[in-house]
Amino acid sequence: MTIAICIGSSCHLKGSEELVTMFEKAIEENGLQDRIELVGSFCLSRCNREGVTIKVDEKIYPGINRENFGLFFRDVILTQFK
Repeated sequence: MTIAICIGSSCHLKGSEELVTMFEKAIEENGLQDRIELVGSFCLSRCNREGVTIKVDEKIYPGINRENFGLFFRDVILTQFK
């Protein structure tokens, strides 16, 4: 699985750097280092006011932030490894 985090200027201002750290920690805590590739991406063309845009393989998820990260990781990422 490849997770691309937008690091373009808009998403950077909305906390993409913090989300990178959160993803790194969650991936390690769940032992998925060998199964997930975490990469940065420039604009994914789904900017919104609520958060950062994330692309998981070919699906795009806008509006990810510190508050909804846990649910996103559990419901979108971890469910693909069960």
